[in-house]
Amino acid sequence: MRIYISADMEGVTGLVDAEDVQPGGRDYENGRVMMTEDVNAAVRGVMTAGATEVTVNDAHGPMRNLLPETLHPAVRLIRGRPKVMGMLEGLDDSYDALICIGFHARAGAHGVMSHSFMGHEIEDMWLDGRPVGEIGLAHATATALGVPVVMLSGDDAACAEMTDWDSGVTTVAVKYARDRFAAELRPIDEARQAIERAAAHSLTSRATGAAATAHRTATLAVRWQSTSVAATLLGIPGVTSVDSRTIQADGTLPDLYRQFSVWTRVATALTDQGPYC
Repeated sequence: MRIYISADMEGVTGLVDAEDVQPGGRDYENGRVMMTEDVNAAVRGVMTAGATEVTVNDAHGPMRNLLPETLHPAVRLIRGRPKVMGMLEGLDDSYDALICIGFHARAGAHGVMSHSFMGHEIEDMWLDGRPVGEIGLAHATATALGVPVVMLSGDDAACAEMTDWDSGVTTVAVKYARDRFAAELRPIDEARQAIERAAAHSLTSRATGAAATAHRTATLAVRWQSTSVAATLLGIPGVTSVDSRTIQADGTLPDLYRQFSVWTRVATALTDQGPYC
């Protein structure tokens, strides 16, 4: 059984602020340790449930956050950037399940470090008219590939967002949002034990290797903070304008996810903003 883990950082146990998750932040090095141990807990769980191969994609920021020397020895790590598929690099239908560790709620949600992919440059996103962030877009893309999402860890807002997309996904809240940069934290050992148990349970309680969703056309729309980003992206064939800051494109997943990765690279080149507002 092959398992894919996408590991973000904002939803990791104990972390609440940009200083915890951004290189150069005063607590970033400790944040790397915390992220690695949350991932290790998930790996232990899936190995207990019979996983024979585990791939982990470091999916946060520079994508060089996880500590390879302390990562579970069974893990095949995808590290660094750029990646054509970003947070889902390397995911295909050969995997039996996707697990999301350390995820956060979408832009506009009342969650810890909530945002959608680019801090405050992306103000909102919609998939077929439905508000979406990293959780929903990952779920839709994995489903299109025939890989079920079976588990997610993060704050309570992230867990609620995943449940709204798919109530069959096992979720673990490792902290409870008090504000965007404040949370009530579960004790570390308790949170990691919960991740490990949930990872094991998720592989035995839900069918893995589900059939891929029919390749239907979907519409992805993004509202940017900058009109310059929206105007520049109109140079990409198939991208159309909704208003001066909002663009959209039609396509099938995962192709639409891949194109969105190009949009974020263009936006990064055009803007110079901090990770959060």
